[in-house]
Amino acid sequence: MPLGRRVAAEAVGSAALVAIVVGSGIQAAELTHDVGVRLLANSLATVFGLGVLIALLGPVSGAHFNPVVTLAAWATGRRTGDGPSGREAAAYIPAQVAGAVAGAVLADAMFGRPLVRWSTHDRFAGHLWLGEVVATAGLVLLVFGLTRTGQARHAPVAVASYIGAAYWFTSSTSFANPAVTIGRTFTDTFAGIAPGSVGPFVAAQLVGAALGLGLVAAVFGRRAPAPTAVPAGLPGEPELPAPTVPADLPGEPEPDAPTLP
Repeated sequence: MPLGRRVAAEAVGSAALVAIVVGSGIQAAELTHDVGVRLLANSLATVFGLGVLIALLGPVSGAHFNPVVTLAAWATGRRTGDGPSGREAAAYIPAQVAGAVAGAVLADAMFGRPLVRWSTHDRFAGHLWLGEVVATAGLVLLVFGLTRTGQARHAPVAVASYIGAAYWFTSSTSFANPAVTIGRTFTDTFAGIAPGSVGPFVAAQLVGAALGLGLVAAVFGRRAPAPTAVPAGLPGEPELPAPTVPADLPGEPEPDAPTLP
C-alpha cells in the first residue's frame, strides 16, 4: 500500500475518532445534566465508532490512530524488521495529530459551536496522570499481545471493548492517545482538556507505552529478529505486516466533573 494512502487513512481515522468522542459528548451534554449518563452515552458511541474505524481502515494503515502505538510499533520493529520504518512513523504521527484537531473542529461545526475555542476543562492532577499511565499501558499490552498471539483479527472488538471499559475504570477516563489529547484542546465542550493539562497527560501516556512494552516482553517474551536471508532451494515465508492493531484511544472527562462545560 502506498505510503500516501496509509497516511491519509491515519488522518481520516483520527479525525473520525475525535469527531465521535467530541460530538457524542456535546450531544450527551445537551440531552442530560447527569454526568454519569453523559459518560455512558459518550463511551458507547466511542466503542461502536472505534470498532468500525478499526475494521474499515486496519487493512490500509494498521489503524493506529495513536502516536504511542506508532512509536511502539517502530521501536519493536527495529529489532524484528516487521514494524514501520522511521520515515513511515514520521509521516503517521503528524497526520494523526492533524486529523485529531480537524475532528474536534468538525464536531464543533456540526453542533453550531465556535470552530476553535480553547478548552477550559482543567485536568491537572496526579491521580489523573496515573490513570493515563494505566490506560496506555493496558492498551499497548492488548495491541501487541494480540499481534504476538496471532489474534490481530479480533482487534476491532477487543480494542474497542478495552477502551469502553477504561472509560470507567481509570480516573482520567482513558485518553491514552497524545493526538486525541491535543485535538481535544480545541473544543471547550464536555470532552475538552485545557492546553495547560496536555503536557503531563502526554508524558504519562509515553510512560504508559514504555511500561506496556515491558509487560509485553514479560508476558509474551521477546520476538526473534526476522531472518535476513532464505536458504537456497527453500521457499521463503511472506513478510508479515506491521502490527495492524490501533491504539486509541480516547477518553472522556472525569465522571465527577463538578461543572458543566
